[in-house]
Amino acid sequence: MENITLASGHKIPILGLGTWRLNGHQCEQIVKLAIDLGYTHIDTAWMYKNQREIGKALREIGVEREELFITSKIWHTHLKRDDVLSQFQICINDLQMEYVDLLLIHWPSDTVPYEETIGAFKEIYDDGKVKSIGISNFSIAQVNEACEKSELPICTNQVEYHVRNNKEALRKHCVERNIPITAHRPLSAGNLSGDKELHEIGSKHGKTAAQVALRWLIQKGIITIPKSGSEAHLRENFELFDWQLTDSEMQTLEN
Repeated sequence: MENITLASGHKIPILGLGTWRLNGHQCEQIVKLAIDLGYTHIDTAWMYKNQREIGKALREIGVEREELFITSKIWHTHLKRDDVLSQFQICINDLQMEYVDLLLIHWPSDTVPYEETIGAFKEIYDDGKVKSIGISNFSIAQVNEACEKSELPICTNQVEYHVRNNKEALRKHCVERNIPITAHRPLSAGNLSGDKELHEIGSKHGKTAAQVALRWLIQKGIITIPKSGSEAHLRENFELFDWQLTDSEMQTLEN
């Protein structure tokens, strides 16, 4: 598994398991299967309403906490200081963990100043309950403002990113600020699995359209967190590191 070193100095696996819309028993089973297959990076959020199931699955499988990279997020309705602290406490209580590796502002707010939210994040960081902080769904202007208001490095900007939604200007800007992009919905909620152009490229490598879409992101240095609801797709999404797209193929997909 490849890692990316964040501005905080901590390393994040470039491939993780997205868990949006994974709930209940299915969520527990998918997390357990993912860990068995070698995933160590799990992405969740308060809004997903599945952190209790994720925590339960990780405890039952008995994986060491230090081997995991766990991301959670604070929802945009709870970005005032006291609300951040109370929602974060719910997160770690549900996960039954003493800390998370990465905490994100899930969506920017038009009403709560960034310095108030990020100040609350720093309080959590100072208490040793989070190792890195970041943002999600932020524009270029919002990235700049968050960086200006934060004493801590902004370590990632998690946005929807895939071959049919190539936010290249945002990616380049974030890279210039040492902020890697994390791609959520990297398969466009499964819509890319039947993409003809991706299938044609994949057939040359013995890979699926979905694997081509994910490999394109990985080769661009984008942290990628596809959701999967089955063992077959978990395995397929994990098989990205023993092959490469050619420069020509990368450029075709870039365009």
